[in-house]
Amino acid sequence: MKKILNAVLILLVSCQLQAQDISEIGIPANGSRDEFKSLSNCKNPALETRLAKKLKANPEWNKLIKQKKLAVSLVDLSDTCAVRYAEVNGNVMMYAASLPKIAILLAAMDAIEKGELEESDKVALDMKLMISKSDNQASTRMIDRLGYQKISDVLTDRKYNLYDKTQGGGLWVGKRYAAGGKKNPDPMQGLSHAATARQVARFYHMLAFGQLVTKERSEQMLEILVDPALHHKFVNTYERIAPKARLFRKSGSWSVFHSDSIMVWGPERQYILVALVEDANGESIIRKIGSSVDEVITQPLK
Repeated sequence: MKKILNAVLILLVSCQLQAQDISEIGIPANGSRDEFKSLSNCKNPALETRLAKKLKANPEWNKLIKQKKLAVSLVDLSDTCAVRYAEVNGNVMMYAASLPKIAILLAAMDAIEKGELEESDKVALDMKLMISKSDNQASTRMIDRLGYQKISDVLTDRKYNLYDKTQGGGLWVGKRYAAGGKKNPDPMQGLSHAATARQVARFYHMLAFGQLVTKERSEQMLEILVDPALHHKFVNTYERIAPKARLFRKSGSWSVFHSDSIMVWGPERQYILVALVEDANGESIIRKIGSSVDEVITQPLK
């Protein structure tokens, strides 16, 4: 029976991916590789001031910011020729639970492109389950297929620099999403599943411009990230305030650690938002941050 159910799931995912053609999604920013500028060159002081003011106006959030328990990154993609970036505690690395599964996805696409991993139906299914439903068993199978060394090599590759000691660390996967097995904690803080808001924002920014692996692999990753099956945190907010927008998303929660990352692509808003929170009320905080930041981004700068 289990084999039959798995076969049905593989068939369903294959049909879904075929029905949702790459050309249907495309690269949201539709920017060429020649137009791409690194996020560090997109810093916008006016936007950053507005973001910080909005967040710090909430006494609870201001306290968390001062304690370095709340980090937020924002990328405005409304003008792809003049991307604007802002952050608060952007380079503070925190435990991020399932959010770093995007790093496994990137490593898998890199391995497939290089012929190191077979692009089978089972691999396609596990990548979709790992992201859309945050399935831990699928994530663990992907880690076992790739190995920690491959994942860390991709994250520290100069092409991506998604884990960079000079920038506070970043994305890291050093433990299976299951009990037992070897571990490979991050070199700076010894975290098993880590992220900084800045490096997660960079992941989505590069993805939007087709910079992750190849343009075609970037499009495949977008197909996997779009229309998440879990409807909490940011998704709960944006399904309400931006019902016509397409949502590309990955989140994570464990104990008091809550994180979310989303690229909102709709007729009235195009931006990337990342939030990492260490607080028991983190899920609620992230939902409210989504609404507050939307006010920041949709109002023109003076």
